[in-house]
Amino acid sequence: MSIRVLIADDQAMIRGGLRLILEDQPDITVVGEARDGVEAVAEARRLRPDVCLVDIRMPRVDGIEVTRALAGPGTPRPLRVIVVTTFDLDEYVYGALRNGAVGFLLKDAGPALLVEAVRAAHNGDALVSPSVTLRLLKHVTAAARPASGRSLPRLSAREMEVVRAIARGRTNQEIAGELFISLSTVKSHLSGIQTKLGARNRVEIAAWAWENRLVEGA
Repeated sequence: MSIRVLIADDQAMIRGGLRLILEDQPDITVVGEARDGVEAVAEARRLRPDVCLVDIRMPRVDGIEVTRALAGPGTPRPLRVIVVTTFDLDEYVYGALRNGAVGFLLKDAGPALLVEAVRAAHNGDALVSPSVTLRLLKHVTAAARPASGRSLPRLSAREMEVVRAIARGRTNQEIAGELFISLSTVKSHLSGIQTKLGARNRVEIAAWAWENRLVEGA
Protein backbone atom coordinates (compact mmCIF):
# COMPACT_ATOMS: atom_id res chain seq x y z
CA MET A 1 0.00 0.00 0.00
CA SER A 2 1.14 3.54 -0.73
CA ILE A 3 2.36 5.83 2.05
CA ARG A 4 -0.23 8.60 2.25
CA VAL A 5 1.31 12.07 2.76
CA LEU A 6 -0.10 15.50 3.57
CA ILE A 7 2.02 18.56 2.67
CA ALA A 8 1.56 21.76 4.67
CA ASP A 9 3.43 24.86 3.47
CA ASP A 10 2.31 28.40 2.72
CA GLN A 11 4.32 28.54 -0.52
CA ALA A 12 2.65 26.90 -3.49
CA MET A 13 5.96 26.41 -5.27
CA ILE A 14 7.38 24.41 -2.37
CA ARG A 15 4.22 22.33 -2.04
CA GLY A 16 4.37 21.58 -5.75
CA GLY A 17 8.05 20.67 -5.61
CA LEU A 18 7.56 18.32 -2.67
CA ARG A 19 4.59 16.70 -4.40
CA LEU A 20 6.59 16.06 -7.57
CA ILE A 21 9.43 14.46 -5.62
CA LEU A 22 7.18 12.25 -3.52
CA GLU A 23 4.79 11.15 -6.24
CA ASP A 24 7.74 10.08 -8.35
CA GLN A 25 8.08 7.21 -5.88
CA PRO A 26 5.95 4.11 -6.48
CA ASP A 27 5.15 3.69 -2.78
CA ILE A 28 4.18 7.28 -1.88
CA THR A 29 1.00 9.23 -2.64
CA VAL A 30 0.26 12.85 -1.72
CA VAL A 31 -3.34 12.88 -0.51
CA GLY A 32 -3.65 16.55 0.37
CA GLU A 33 -2.10 19.98 0.75
CA ALA A 34 -2.56 22.80 3.24
CA ARG A 35 -1.65 26.48 2.91
CA ASP A 36 -1.53 27.37 6.60
CA GLY A 37 -1.51 25.82 10.06
CA VAL A 38 -5.27 25.84 10.63
CA GLU A 39 -5.86 24.14 7.30
CA ALA A 40 -3.05 21.66 8.06
CA VAL A 41 -4.67 20.51 11.30
CA ALA A 42 -8.11 20.27 9.72
CA GLU A 43 -6.91 18.36 6.67
CA ALA A 44 -4.72 16.02 8.73
CA ARG A 45 -7.62 15.13 11.00
CA ARG A 46 -9.94 14.63 8.03
CA LEU A 47 -7.58 12.61 5.85
CA ARG A 48 -5.59 10.77 8.55
CA PRO A 49 -2.44 10.54 6.36
CA ASP A 50 0.41 8.23 7.28
CA VAL A 51 2.88 11.14 7.33
CA CYS A 52 2.46 14.92 7.58
CA LEU A 53 5.15 17.23 6.17
CA VAL A 54 4.77 20.49 8.08
CA ASP A 55 6.55 23.78 7.48
CA ILE A 56 7.64 25.46 10.70
CA ARG A 57 6.57 28.99 9.74
CA MET A 58 3.04 29.29 8.40
CA PRO A 59 0.21 31.83 8.67
CA ARG A 60 -2.42 31.65 11.44
CA VAL A 61 -0.88 28.67 13.25
CA ASP A 62 2.82 27.80 13.06
CA GLY A 63 4.38 24.37 12.67
CA ILE A 64 5.01 23.93 16.39
CA GLU A 65 1.33 24.33 17.20
CA VAL A 66 0.38 22.07 14.30
CA THR A 67 2.78 19.42 15.58
CA ARG A 68 1.41 19.73 19.11
CA ALA A 69 -2.16 19.41 17.84
CA LEU A 70 -1.42 16.36 15.71
CA ALA A 71 1.29 14.54 17.68
CA GLY A 72 1.76 16.21 21.05
CA PRO A 73 1.54 14.62 24.51
CA GLY A 74 -1.95 13.37 25.25
CA THR A 75 -3.08 13.60 21.63
CA PRO A 76 -5.55 10.83 20.82
CA ARG A 77 -4.50 8.83 17.76
CA PRO A 78 -1.34 10.91 17.11
CA LEU A 79 -0.08 11.33 13.58
CA ARG A 80 3.52 11.18 12.37
CA VAL A 81 4.82 14.66 11.69
CA ILE A 82 8.02 15.63 9.90
CA VAL A 83 9.02 19.25 10.38
CA VAL A 84 10.45 21.03 7.34
CA THR A 85 12.62 23.96 8.31
CA THR A 86 15.78 25.98 7.78
CA PHE A 87 18.75 25.95 10.13
CA ASP A 88 18.20 29.45 11.45
CA LEU A 89 14.85 28.40 12.92
CA ASP A 90 16.52 26.19 15.53
CA GLU A 91 14.44 27.33 18.51
CA TYR A 92 11.27 26.41 16.64
CA VAL A 93 12.68 23.02 15.72
CA TYR A 94 13.40 22.27 19.37
CA GLY A 95 9.83 23.20 20.25
CA ALA A 96 8.51 20.91 17.54
CA LEU A 97 10.72 18.06 18.73
CA ARG A 98 9.31 18.35 22.24
CA ASN A 99 5.82 18.26 20.81
CA GLY A 100 6.07 14.99 18.94
CA ALA A 101 7.84 15.57 15.62
CA VAL A 102 9.48 12.38 14.36
CA GLY A 103 11.74 13.92 11.75
CA PHE A 104 13.44 17.06 10.55
CA LEU A 105 14.44 18.24 7.11
CA LEU A 106 16.12 21.32 5.77
CA LYS A 107 14.29 22.64 2.73
CA ASP A 108 17.40 22.15 0.62
CA ALA A 109 18.03 18.61 1.91
CA GLY A 110 17.35 17.07 -1.47
CA PRO A 111 14.92 14.48 -2.85
CA ALA A 112 16.66 11.39 -1.48
CA LEU A 113 16.55 12.57 2.14
CA LEU A 114 12.94 13.69 1.79
CA VAL A 115 11.88 10.27 0.59
CA GLU A 116 13.99 8.56 3.27
CA ALA A 117 12.37 10.68 5.99
CA VAL A 118 8.85 9.87 4.82
CA ARG A 119 9.56 6.15 4.68
CA ALA A 120 11.25 6.19 8.09
CA ALA A 121 8.29 7.98 9.67
CA HIS A 122 5.85 5.55 8.10
CA ASN A 123 7.84 2.63 9.50
CA GLY A 124 7.64 4.08 13.00
CA ASP A 125 11.22 5.28 12.95
CA ALA A 126 12.61 8.80 13.09
CA LEU A 127 15.06 10.32 10.68
CA VAL A 128 17.86 11.70 12.85
CA SER A 129 20.30 12.50 10.10
CA PRO A 130 23.92 13.27 10.95
CA SER A 131 23.95 15.81 8.13
CA VAL A 132 20.76 17.56 9.20
CA THR A 133 19.19 16.78 12.53
CA LEU A 134 22.32 16.48 14.63
CA ARG A 135 23.38 19.97 13.63
CA LEU A 136 20.01 21.20 14.81
CA LEU A 137 20.12 19.19 18.03
CA LYS A 138 23.64 20.37 18.85
CA HIS A 139 22.68 23.97 18.19
CA VAL A 140 19.39 24.07 20.03
CA THR A 141 20.65 22.15 23.07
CA ALA A 142 23.92 24.07 23.41
CA ALA A 143 22.46 26.16 26.21
CA ALA A 144 20.56 23.30 27.82
CA ARG A 145 23.32 21.91 30.02
CA PRO A 146 22.14 19.70 32.89
CA ALA A 147 21.99 21.38 36.26
CA SER A 148 24.99 20.76 38.46
CA GLY A 149 24.59 17.66 40.56
CA ARG A 150 21.51 16.45 38.73
CA SER A 151 21.53 12.66 38.53
CA LEU A 152 20.89 10.91 35.24
CA PRO A 153 18.58 7.90 34.83
CA ARG A 154 20.40 4.63 35.46
CA LEU A 155 21.13 3.12 32.06
CA SER A 156 23.28 0.07 31.46
CA ALA A 157 26.53 0.37 29.51
CA ARG A 158 24.86 -1.22 26.49
CA GLU A 159 21.86 1.09 26.74
CA MET A 160 24.23 4.07 26.79
CA GLU A 161 25.86 2.76 23.60
CA VAL A 162 22.43 2.57 21.98
CA VAL A 163 21.54 6.09 23.18
CA ARG A 164 24.74 7.54 21.72
CA ALA A 165 24.15 5.72 18.43
CA ILE A 166 20.60 7.08 18.24
CA ALA A 167 21.89 10.59 18.97
CA ARG A 168 24.33 10.24 16.06
CA GLY A 169 21.47 9.42 13.71
CA ARG A 170 21.86 5.66 13.41
CA THR A 171 18.88 3.52 12.41
CA ASN A 172 18.04 0.34 14.30
CA GLN A 173 19.64 -1.73 11.55
CA GLU A 174 22.84 0.33 11.69
CA ILE A 175 22.97 0.05 15.49
CA ALA A 176 22.62 -3.72 15.26
CA GLY A 177 25.53 -3.87 12.84
CA GLU A 178 27.78 -1.53 14.81
CA LEU A 179 27.16 -3.24 18.17
CA PHE A 180 27.05 -6.79 16.75
CA ILE A 181 23.62 -7.49 18.21
CA SER A 182 20.33 -8.57 16.65
CA LEU A 183 17.67 -6.15 15.45
CA SER A 184 15.25 -7.53 18.05
CA THR A 185 17.82 -6.83 20.79
CA VAL A 186 18.15 -3.23 19.59
CA LYS A 187 14.39 -2.84 19.75
CA SER A 188 14.34 -4.33 23.24
CA HIS A 189 17.01 -1.89 24.42
CA LEU A 190 15.14 0.96 22.79
CA SER A 191 11.94 0.06 24.64
CA GLY A 192 13.78 -0.06 27.95
CA ILE A 193 15.51 3.26 27.30
CA GLN A 194 12.23 4.97 26.45
CA THR A 195 10.72 3.70 29.68
CA LYS A 196 13.64 4.86 31.83
CA LEU A 197 13.84 8.29 30.18
CA GLY A 198 10.12 8.82 29.82
CA ALA A 199 10.73 9.42 26.11
CA ARG A 200 7.99 8.79 23.56
CA ASN A 201 10.28 8.19 20.60
CA ARG A 202 13.90 8.05 19.48
CA VAL A 203 13.95 11.75 18.62
CA GLU A 204 13.36 12.59 22.29
CA ILE A 205 16.12 10.12 23.22
CA ALA A 206 18.49 11.94 20.86
CA ALA A 207 17.53 15.30 22.33
CA TRP A 208 18.10 13.99 25.86
CA ALA A 209 21.55 12.73 24.91
CA TRP A 210 22.59 16.08 23.44
CA GLU A 211 21.12 18.03 26.37
CA ASN A 212 23.13 15.96 28.80
CA ARG A 213 26.37 16.20 26.81
CA LEU A 214 26.56 12.44 26.23
CA VAL A 215 27.66 12.70 22.62
CA GLU A 216 31.19 13.51 21.52
CA GLY A 217 31.33 17.12 20.38
CA ALA A 218 28.24 18.11 22.34
